[in-house]
Amino acid sequence: MIGLIIIGDEILSGRRQDKHLVKAIELLSERGMALSWARYVGDDPDRITAELSAALASGDVVFSFGGIGATPDDHTRACAGRAAGVELALHLQAKELILGRCQAIAREEGVEFDPASADTLRRLEMGVIPVGADIIPNPYNQIPGFSLAGRVHFLPGFPVMAWPMMAWVLDHWHAALHGQGRLEERSVIVQGAMESHLTPLMLEIEARYAPVKVFSLPSVDHPELGRHIDLGVKGAANEVEHAFAALIEGLNKIGARICTK
Repeated sequence: MIGLIIIGDEILSGRRQDKHLVKAIELLSERGMALSWARYVGDDPDRITAELSAALASGDVVFSFGGIGATPDDHTRACAGRAAGVELALHLQAKELILGRCQAIAREEGVEFDPASADTLRRLEMGVIPVGADIIPNPYNQIPGFSLAGRVHFLPGFPVMAWPMMAWVLDHWHAALHGQGRLEERSVIVQGAMESHLTPLMLEIEARYAPVKVFSLPSVDHPELGRHIDLGVKGAANEVEHAFAALIEGLNKIGARICTK
């Protein structure tokens, strides 16, 4: 399974709207993969550590967004170390990448590069990650993310950095998973129906055609269709066709008013 952990008080307070969930689903879908779960957590070290501990124990591929900077509210690097039971240390490759970025900034500003300056040392803090972690390249500013256990990946909160980094991880480390989450959906509109009347049929279809799943999306005030249910099935392509035919047959038997989309 694939999961997301999205970190930041600003998301929970509403000061910023999360954009990672929708984009992550898009990146996964482009590769025939599907998201299994997502969790939001504020800047609370204990809660972050608990979520990361669960992620490491789960066996899932997990992407964690946010909190890997070097400001006082960035706790993710330390929490990742605690969750993994390892110390933090300056990663040598991360150090070289960050120093290269600092040198580039000095050139852009027309000043001499000082490896001992407060700004340089502060940026180097972002390379202090759990011992044994692998780094994730950041094409935007070269300050890397990192991965633990080859499947729990830590990315910045900035979309311009995080999204290409997630794409890189999916293509370079998880290419074998491409196509494994590709599902097909078939559905119809059932007009004027109540979900309770359709539940027995839904249960029957799921029992007969497992692992195909039945979904029901009701609407009570559609401007054209009025009260209706978008009723369908989803699963592997070779399984969905038979389940959908059985669904239509069942709807016809109970006299449902259906129309295709």
